[in-house]
Amino acid sequence: MSVQYVKGVGPKRAAKLKKLNIYTVEDLLYFAPREYDDRTNFKDIADCAHGEKVSLNVQISGYPSKLRPRGNLSILKIPVRDKSGYANLVWFNQNYIASKLSMGDKISVNGKVNIRGNEVQIINPVFEKGKGEKTGRIMPIYPLTERLTNNEMINIVTNAIKDYGHKLPEILPSYLREELNLMPIYESIINIHFPRDKDHYIEARRRLVFEELLTLQLGLFLIKNRTGEINQGISFPYVKEEDKLIDNLPFKLTGAQERVYREVKEDMEKNKQMNRLIQGDVGSGKTIIAILAMFKAWSSGYQSVMMAPTEILAVQHYESISKFFMDYDINCKLLVGSLPNKEKEQLLEDLRLGNIDVLVGTHAVIQENVEFNKLGLAITDEQHRFGVKQRAVLSQKGISPDILVMTATPIPRTLALILYGDLDISIIDELPPGRKEIETYAVGFSMVNRVSEFVKKQVLEGRQAYIVCPLVEESDKLNLKSAEELYISLKDKVYKDFNLGLLHGKMKSSEKDHIMEKFKNGKLDILISTTVIEVGVNVPNANIMVVYNAERFGLAQLHQLRGRVGRGEYQSYCILINGSNSKISRERMRILQKSTDGFYISEKDLELRGPGEFFGTRQHGIPDLKIANLFIDIDILKLAQQKAKEILEEDALLLDEKHFLLRQNIIHMFKDRIEDLIFN
Repeated sequence: MSVQYVKGVGPKRAAKLKKLNIYTVEDLLYFAPREYDDRTNFKDIADCAHGEKVSLNVQISGYPSKLRPRGNLSILKIPVRDKSGYANLVWFNQNYIASKLSMGDKISVNGKVNIRGNEVQIINPVFEKGKGEKTGRIMPIYPLTERLTNNEMINIVTNAIKDYGHKLPEILPSYLREELNLMPIYESIINIHFPRDKDHYIEARRRLVFEELLTLQLGLFLIKNRTGEINQGISFPYVKEEDKLIDNLPFKLTGAQERVYREVKEDMEKNKQMNRLIQGDVGSGKTIIAILAMFKAWSSGYQSVMMAPTEILAVQHYESISKFFMDYDINCKLLVGSLPNKEKEQLLEDLRLGNIDVLVGTHAVIQENVEFNKLGLAITDEQHRFGVKQRAVLSQKGISPDILVMTATPIPRTLALILYGDLDISIIDELPPGRKEIETYAVGFSMVNRVSEFVKKQVLEGRQAYIVCPLVEESDKLNLKSAEELYISLKDKVYKDFNLGLLHGKMKSSEKDHIMEKFKNGKLDILISTTVIEVGVNVPNANIMVVYNAERFGLAQLHQLRGRVGRGEYQSYCILINGSNSKISRERMRILQKSTDGFYISEKDLELRGPGEFFGTRQHGIPDLKIANLFIDIDILKLAQQKAKEILEEDALLLDEKHFLLRQNIIHMFKDRIEDLIFN
């Protein structure tokens, strides 16, 4: 039912509510406040402390006085008292209030205490005669949009609860509510908006978060089960050459790599479609797992494809994959946007005829005219750069090919289960031996000259350096060095005896590749760049990463940038130039200085920034959450995951009557991915 029919809404206000994603009465009922103003803290005037917010029961004890210290400011003071002492209620530019109150009136007020000498002032208080709606209770504060006040929201939510709250269906089966001691839905909705006290708020929120996360988790499990059921995948047989290839590698696989490859191998040998995510920190060796999987597919007569987010990365993968397959009759080709048309046509023809065994490329590989002869394995690298839809398009290039997804963005495991709920997860949690730890330093801008001298010294010894900054052009609003401005000043003054290059996202792909190629081949000493190198090329000779305005980046992003160095035999350094003195900024720099564990850093990043900024859940195909917060509700999430498994073990398609409303709720939540649900 449209929200416009709620008392006090109407068409105009309904249009404003749409900006807050409130379309229906149900949306309004589930629209949780962002915070609360606790007005239950009643005190005597004598006990008031400066700066605190209090509620008082007082009597008006004198006549109002009006001051006008300057033209645009008027101050209204009304004296009040209680049994313990005297105070003044003070309002700015609200003289009309004087006509609403009379000598002797008994009122309840709530406001901030300001103590000036011996005078107790209550600043801009809300007030009412007797105990009523505005004081003596916990008041919700809602996210708002233009021309919609908090008081208006309170009124329409009150009307919605009164007229429709009791009609909300009880989605959770009674056995589950009893087992987990969860509040009924109607009571939960009342207490999420207008909590009776802190305990009632906690219980209401726990109930609503659990319901939301259980629905989400059940939906993701059902999608995963459907993938497994309908996609009778390819069963790749075991071949001895696989072991031979592993034995002939120029290095020994780490224990974590062996474990993860075993998981991939077992998936590929089953006749169900593999859907596996490999998570591993920068430099943990994910690519070799992909190469071994491609080799397995080729041994059985199937083609493989690998999609990377940038041309630079695609070229790098192509080169390393080709090198491994040199001794075998494996035809490996690269498909990127900059490929000349004639070559592209020939490549597409060869691919269609089955003359190409392994195709590496950017999202060019998912274009309509790209047809495979017999695709058996589809790999996506840096999954966070692609959405669910792109992954789906890639898998549709064959008949249920095995899917391998790789990411160097470490995500705490519990969250990964949500973000990649339709995938099995493997984690490479150990780095190859012999890698020197990157020394990380956080400094202020006062140290820039010393940093420059250090960079020069390293370059004169034959090394190369990255210097990264947040913006391409100068920003008037933020006092930040832009890449272009920094490049000019460093090139002409600081590093005038060295070869410098500039790389940023607004350049054409061909320009970017040309600059990166020069840096890779040692023709540039220092590369000034924006974060386009965050996911990038392997340059073993580069051993210094300097990040200007490091406070402007997320921790996970800084960790990714740091991972660009430390890839060769030389001791590597990451220098973070922090332009902020805030406590949180210093804490973030400290985390990076003391840890090189991507998973630990990602947990901290999430803690400090919240999940909204950490990743856009949207592109992962995850429905928006209204009340749950994936970081603070980890414990409820784990419980929801456990209960979802138990429910599906007992009732795989939720056909039991007690699960009917839960099933309907899943369909409602996953309306954008309805074709993926197993109910169809």
